Amino acid sequence: METAERRVLVVEDEPAIADAVAARLRAEGFAVRVVGDGPAAVEAARTSLPDVVVLDVMLPGFDGLEVCRRIQADRPVPVLMLTARGEETDLLVGLAVGADDYMAKPFSMRELAARVHALVRRADRVAAAHGSRIRLGDLEISPAERRVTRAGVEVHLTPTEFDLLVHLAGRPRTVLPRERLLAEVWGWADASGTRTVDSHIKALRRKLGADLIRTVHGVGYALEAGR
Repeated sequence: METAERRVLVVEDEPAIADAVAARLRAEGFAVRVVGDGPAAVEAARTSLPDVVVLDVMLPGFDGLEVCRRIQADRPVPVLMLTARGEETDLLVGLAVGADDYMAKPFSMRELAARVHALVRRADRVAAAHGSRIRLGDLEISPAERRVTRAGVEVHLTPTEFDLLVHLAGRPRTVLPRERLLAEVWGWADASGTRTVDSHIKALRRKLGADLIRTVHGVGYALEAGR
């Protein structure tokens, strides 16, 4: 895999976990930087411009949710959050502040590496598949620049929100099942994460307008821009 130039920022205050994660990702060909608290994480993301952030929720200084908010406000970057708690409320809060994926401790290093590779591949795939601009009514998407405007106003989206929007925009007015979106956008074979899709659709509506995406109850979603 072409990962030699890809940078991963690991934010974890438990040295044993941080060292193990960093060692595995370096073995996978990533350049890895490790920090152990919230303020250092925000500064490292700003200066090293990582391609992916692996981010623990519980951190000194301020927590991973606040780190994620600040990182995404500065520059959209895929974030994989780590937590000792597996509760659904933690998952939904993490997704709401811009996390792209979520793993509960203890986790498999092999699975973590696979998730990081998947985040990198997804960003590359979206740019490659949609090199030109997408225009649907007053919605304009530039996959290469990862920028979105509606009615001429630029809208800030997280990486996963952007990828989901591009996926829907590639098949306008076609109803895509939540399970299909989960498989094609997130790369998850397990359909148990459909709440993840719902959370991101809600975020897109909040940022781009409630009229943009139609819900077909019990089935999925369709992008309606340009009717």
